Amino acid sequence: MNSEDKKLSAENTVTSRRQFLKAAGGAAAVSALTVADVSAVHAAGNDMIQVALVGCGGRGGGAAINALATKSGPIKLVAMADAFPDRLKSSYDNLLPAVGKQLDVPEERRFIGFDAYRKAMDCLKPGDIVILTTPPAFRWVHFTYAIEKKLNVFMEKPVTVDGPTSKRMLKLGEDASAKNLKVGVGLMSRHARPLQELHERIRNGELGEILLMRGYRMHGPAGYFDSPPKPAGISDVDYQIRRFHSFLWASGGNFSDFYIHIIDHLCWMKNAWPVKAQALGGRHYRQLADGSTSVDQNLDTYSVEYTFADGTKFLFDGRCMNGATGIYSSYVHGTKGIAVASRANDCGGPSAIYKGQNVADANVVWQSTDTSNPYQNEWDELVDAVRNNKPYNEVKRGVEASLVTSMGRMAAHTGVEISYEDILNCPHEFAPGLDKLTKDSPSPLPPDAKGRYPVPQPGIVTTREY
Repeated sequence: MNSEDKKLSAENTVTSRRQFLKAAGGAAAVSALTVADVSAVHAAGNDMIQVALVGCGGRGGGAAINALATKSGPIKLVAMADAFPDRLKSSYDNLLPAVGKQLDVPEERRFIGFDAYRKAMDCLKPGDIVILTTPPAFRWVHFTYAIEKKLNVFMEKPVTVDGPTSKRMLKLGEDASAKNLKVGVGLMSRHARPLQELHERIRNGELGEILLMRGYRMHGPAGYFDSPPKPAGISDVDYQIRRFHSFLWASGGNFSDFYIHIIDHLCWMKNAWPVKAQALGGRHYRQLADGSTSVDQNLDTYSVEYTFADGTKFLFDGRCMNGATGIYSSYVHGTKGIAVASRANDCGGPSAIYKGQNVADANVVWQSTDTSNPYQNEWDELVDAVRNNKPYNEVKRGVEASLVTSMGRMAAHTGVEISYEDILNCPHEFAPGLDKLTKDSPSPLPPDAKGRYPVPQPGIVTTREY
């Protein structure tokens, strides 16, 4: 990493959807319709689109704001669902001043519990939109019901965390297309105009042949990266869902949740998915400020070498440590020069191409100027597809991006080289039977007698991650 690279990103901080937005400025269920009917439901621009929010964390609230900010016709939020009442209340209270009359969710359409997703979707009619922003472990469960209800969908990333659920989601994506449903996946880098323009320029040969790609997300602990021992008064399953970044079954850990964006957009620049990965990582600092030992399953550092079919390498480094140098950006090296893909954070512009291999002002060949909000762009395009019956289904790409991310994570957690086929066909489903999970169910990840959870053991446990 040269000094110019560090200059670009040393002072970057993690930017949430909510922070990005600040910077950028009840119906009953109806009878089933045919596929043709569903495609025509919102064809008229003045027809009201109803939206339900399933998963009321920060991502869900941000997605709801983006949905309601679309300008192609009337749209309102009519139902909300979450496993926890405090999260639903907080989300509702934050949305109310932000969206005003577009928030039409009285108490009777605010649903709590593991079956709340069904009740919220039952408030919509076929052709409306449901937002799925719970931890990704539940994505296939909720998506299955959305397809059954003939609803268009926006789902957050990652969409899978292991091989068995990836296969399941690929089939569900096909089922959605067969019903002419529109599905967006929250990999907003693909909707970032600077990255779109850079991709086109790379495709047109302005960077020459790609030789190497580099991605970095290194900062202090964020989200629920680490967790203290479970306190009394809360079940294992509730604790793990609340602190989902800490547990592989719920989120794929911080690797899948934090790193998927850069992995996705650099593979997009290559127009290919890597065929294998080797990796390393370590757990270094596990004592928390209160003196307790963190019980999460994450590694503090990850370093992955992805290899494409033509032998090209993509190097990704991730780190969650305070006090270490912060780097949060991505780069593409070609025979004609170097490109900065994301200058800051997951998809922060301006993107640029430089002659030679040094990122310096004197070497600029091209630099993007578009500053539109990629989070809003993805919603504008989804709603446009709904209203104008355009083909729109990002599930396959979302699953592939999730699977490639899991491939790198599994390589680090096992200490052995993992191929795309290895992760796709690995039989270890982290949390089987989630469609039957209730508040009284045992957790998919039971603790030992001391309240600790299994952690990866590279070189010791090599056929599964824990």
